[in-house]
Amino acid sequence: MADHTLVFIVLGLTLVAFVWGRFRYDLVALSALLVSVMLGLVPGDDAFLGFGHPAVITVAAVLVLSRGFERSGVVDAIAEQVLKVGDRLFLQLVALTATVVVLSGFMNNVGALALLLPVAMRLAREHDTSPSLLLMPLAFGSLLGGLMTLIGTPPNIIIASYRGSVTGETFGMFDFFPVGAVVALAGLAFIVLLGWRLVPTRAGKASTEEMFDTANYLVEMKVDEDSKAAGWTLRELQRELEESVPVLAVVRDDRRWAGHAFLGTLQAGDILLVEAGPEEMKLLEDKAGLHLGVGPEEQEALENEAQAEQGEPAAAEAASAAPGPRADDGGNDSASRKRKGSKEGKEGKEGKEGKRRAADTEGLELVEAVVRNDSMMINRTVTQLRLQNQYGLHLIAVARDGGRLKQRLRDIRFRAGDVLLLQGGESNLGESLATLGCLPLARRNLPLGQPRMLLVSIAVFAVAILAMLMDLLPAAVALSAAALVSLLVGVLPLREAYQAVDGPVLVLLGAMIPVGQALETSGGAALVAESLLAAGQQWPVLAILVGLFLISMLLSNVINNAAAALLMAPIAASLADGFGASADPFLMVVAVSASCAFLTPIGHQSNTLVMGPGGYRFGDFWRLGLPLSLLVLAVAMPMILWVWPL
Repeated sequence: MADHTLVFIVLGLTLVAFVWGRFRYDLVALSALLVSVMLGLVPGDDAFLGFGHPAVITVAAVLVLSRGFERSGVVDAIAEQVLKVGDRLFLQLVALTATVVVLSGFMNNVGALALLLPVAMRLAREHDTSPSLLLMPLAFGSLLGGLMTLIGTPPNIIIASYRGSVTGETFGMFDFFPVGAVVALAGLAFIVLLGWRLVPTRAGKASTEEMFDTANYLVEMKVDEDSKAAGWTLRELQRELEESVPVLAVVRDDRRWAGHAFLGTLQAGDILLVEAGPEEMKLLEDKAGLHLGVGPEEQEALENEAQAEQGEPAAAEAASAAPGPRADDGGNDSASRKRKGSKEGKEGKEGKEGKRRAADTEGLELVEAVVRNDSMMINRTVTQLRLQNQYGLHLIAVARDGGRLKQRLRDIRFRAGDVLLLQGGESNLGESLATLGCLPLARRNLPLGQPRMLLVSIAVFAVAILAMLMDLLPAAVALSAAALVSLLVGVLPLREAYQAVDGPVLVLLGAMIPVGQALETSGGAALVAESLLAAGQQWPVLAILVGLFLISMLLSNVINNAAAALLMAPIAASLADGFGASADPFLMVVAVSASCAFLTPIGHQSNTLVMGPGGYRFGDFWRLGLPLSLLVLAVAMPMILWVWPL
């Protein structure tokens, strides 16, 4: 069997595996590489040369530099300005989308989205805007911004490196700018003026209470003298229940312990602050002998004592603020206490009832976080991750596709884009989220980084760009040096740098580069190009370029955009040879189209990241994505032919 036939079979099976999604794309790519070596398509000695390819090194360096921007205070500076735009949706869209377009040109586009995603969620909550109207434009803006520079997105880096192997000269830092900037501006104008109207409105997902319905589930359960749970640890309680019922806190007298930090045994009189619905509450009562809230006798005693100490009016106020959800309010007071514990603690100093409320809520640290595409949590459960024991995090709820999952928490296998409601200690909450690969949404004042070194990080990056523009250093060397200097001066801790390097993407690139070269060396790329030329003999070159654009764009929507660029670059170069034309416009078509993953949530990490917080469904993306893709095609083609003539 001819080598090119074997290459087509391997690539065909690889594409099927990418689309199927059963195995992660880095594992699929590595399998394709090893099979190619076994079939003799890739020399054994050259099998892993792709991992040292300049494109792989450049992507790794950009990821480290992008994380440095995140840690150096960029998000705070941006949020301070963006949050001033007010409650007009148009201004919110302009501020968010334009900012992410600019940022994505100079840092990894997923990193740029990660900076602004919490800002967009805060805007939505403060101004009662559906986040679905903001997040899809934000994600698409990050893709458009990546078109403008060499380091904006991996396809640009790949195409630049491939051009170097074909012509001996790579694309420079701003060679992508003339085409990319015009396309980005056109896309931005379309999104903020008309496109946002095509985004489906998913109402009621902007707050924790609405997404997770926590207001009706936060309850207080008391341990009585005759309770079975007296003398149990919380772990023994969970084992007896055979169900993961989140215990947020244990209150004893006026002291409170966070649920994940309570290591002792329960005693009579203890109050458990529990995240539970009616079924879980009945389970706690039947199997552990716990009772809801305080009994009527205790309530009356508390009211009488408050009346004696404060007078009649204060007693009425204390009675109205009794702990625990009541039948007439559905537990809404508990939800507000969870959000405003410190404030209520101050107001509660006027009596024992107030002291008790302060003890119930003081120090509770709840945060919403979205699971990133590179998270170690993906396809694993709480038990497998040892979330509570190893990371000090307590899982309260999981939302997927905008709604809270009703299945048992211990049975949920996490997916990219899931929104988690977590509790943890204030000191280590941010570090644990970063380690797990989660992006905080509900709040951004977590201890996520080092002291601000914004000017230092910008200066280091600017020197690297200058070295590239003056041809003093290749892009991979200049950016790697910038990343190293950032680590040496303390912009980013070394551990954070290793976490920033997206291992699956690097494995994908390192494995697929030799496979893509096999497509070329086996004659497969030339065969595909000849077939396209034969089928379109009567067509102008423009029609072939449009077809190349559409094929690359469709590929990028079902597989990783870097993989799409790797596969299409040799075909583009072969087409250029067939026409006797310059390879530049053909390669630039692949660079632009491979970044147009607007049709599905799986085509790009940015789309996946906003799917959960925005409450989108799979089919929502093409409504805005299809007209935007056609607009990019209409704008990019004449610009490419003008800037990069045949």
